[in-house]
This record gives sequence, C-alpha cells and structure tokens, in this order.
Amino acid sequence: MTELVSLTQHGAVAVITLNSPPVNALGVPVIDGIHQLIQRAHNDGATQAIVLIGSGRAFSGGADIREFGKPRPADKPTLPQLLDVMDAFNKPLVAAIHGVAMGGGLELALACDYRIASPGAQIALPEVKIGILPGAGGTQRLPRAIGVEPALAMITSGDPVLTEQAHKLGIVDEIATGDLLQAALAFTQKVIDEKRGTRKLSQLTARMPSGVSNVAEYFAAAKARIAKEKRGFPAPLACAECVEAAVTLPFAQGIARERDLFLGLVKGTESAALRYLFFAERQAQKIPDVPEDTPTREIKSAAVIGAGTMGGGIAMNFANAG
Repeated sequence: MTELVSLTQHGAVAVITLNSPPVNALGVPVIDGIHQLIQRAHNDGATQAIVLIGSGRAFSGGADIREFGKPRPADKPTLPQLLDVMDAFNKPLVAAIHGVAMGGGLELALACDYRIASPGAQIALPEVKIGILPGAGGTQRLPRAIGVEPALAMITSGDPVLTEQAHKLGIVDEIATGDLLQAALAFTQKVIDEKRGTRKLSQLTARMPSGVSNVAEYFAAAKARIAKEKRGFPAPLACAECVEAAVTLPFAQGIARERDLFLGLVKGTESAALRYLFFAERQAQKIPDVPEDTPTREIKSAAVIGAGTMGGGIAMNFANAG
C-alpha cells in the first residue's frame, strides 16, 4: 500500500484504488504505485482479476501536466510503460469509471480489458485543447474500440461524451447501477465465472466507416477539413495522422508514431501557450487568502449607477443572470 494508491482484496478480485485528490492525476508517484500493485496482484496466485477505481470525485483526470518538460526519475515507469505492462498482463483488468476519465485517465481505462462506468461520467481525450495529442496509446486504442470515425471526432475535438453515449459507442461495456465498486465487483466476477479472459484493444483492428474502400482518400479529406476548421493549430492534424497510423500500421509502430508526434508538440510554442492559458484560467478563479471552501452569499438584486457603455453592459449581464 502506498499513500496515493492502495490495494484491497475482495475474494478472487484485487481492487486497486487511486487516492490522489482532487482528480487522481497520473503523476509519477501514482503511476509507480499502480505499477507496483499490478505486479503484486500478478504474483498472487489467489487473484484472478483486478478492478482499477478512483476515490473521491473522479476515476482520473489524466496526466499531471505540471510535470511536462521536467526531468523524470529514471527508475520510475512512465504512463506508456505502465500501459505496456497492463497490455501484457494475463489476468482480466476492469476499469470502474465515475466522475471523469480524461486524457491519460481514459488511456489507462482503454489499456484495461473491460470498462464499467457510473451514469453521467465524462469520458474524453482532451489533449488537443492544450496543443498536444494523447501520448499513451489513446490514438491507437480508441479507433480499435469504437471505429475510426467517432474516434477521430473525439480525439480532434477533445470534447467529452457521457457514459450513456460511451456505452453506445463501445468505450464502456456496462453502465453501473447503485454503488460503483459493488457493480464493478459483480461485473468482474461474471468475467471470471464466464471465463472471458483478457481482451486487449491492441490486438483488434481499427474499423473504417462502412463503405469506405480507399483509406488514403478518406484521411486526405479528413485532414483537409481539419486544417480548414483548426487553422493555425498543429495538434488536430497530428491527431489525424495518428488515427491514420492506427489503420495503416501495426499497433507497436502506431504507438511509436504517436509518441514522436506527441513529443514534438509538447516542445512547440502552441502547446506552451495553451498550457499557460489552462493554468491562468484556473488561477484567475482563485482569490488570494480566501479558502476554496468559503461559503458564498446569495445575491438576489443589484443596482448599477450610470448607464454609459460599460454601465449598460454591466446592467445587461445582471439582467441575463436574473
């Protein structure tokens, strides 16, 4: 057991829980903790399957982007290395999702064999919004899970889908009812009893849309559309290149192509600027010396003195807010 990741045993099922509030970001210690506990479960003959779940309000919000560009300990696994271990793991891995599974969090779930989610969870690969692309297999596994067209839309937009849509697409295998952990344990026991075994997305084929026979023409048109819609932003086009690699290259080569493009984008000025904006927007919501849990007072009325350009605009904002 580590401070940030813990393991509990429920019969034949080991439950690995992420305990890194507020959103179980996948920083170095968390990744290392998951890696250690998966190895422990691997060596435990009594463990037949693993459930991976997040504590608090989320499964995982993804990578800790504060670590981007900083030196990593040489003796600690990266997220791609952890997912390689999971891909080779010979016992069923089940991701139990609630709250959010975004970015590296969704890539972690996609490296599991099965996924169960609470209603209303937000599921996304939003890396494009900070000028990068999914760098831990997301561009290779998602097209294999749900097909090229919906995967391309999700990856190049970065927009989330809710559990219900994710279930229809095929990202989620089952929607949980009641307590997520209990539902995940029941689902995992069913996987064991029915001897379903493992089901690695890396071994599947990315499905092209029905009726498409020329892969090159399809992606040329897609990239031309993306270049027009996302003018000036290199990440969406790089995402499309990665999804194309999921169709045209073996999994390992597609992963290598994804990694090369990811590392190039991380070093770019566009990503640096968008990451700065990401943190600035969140910092702007905080007031120095005022704790986040400070109760707010309800405001029911307001008066504006002066009806000039700014006064009129301020008055309209109050009116729009009721």
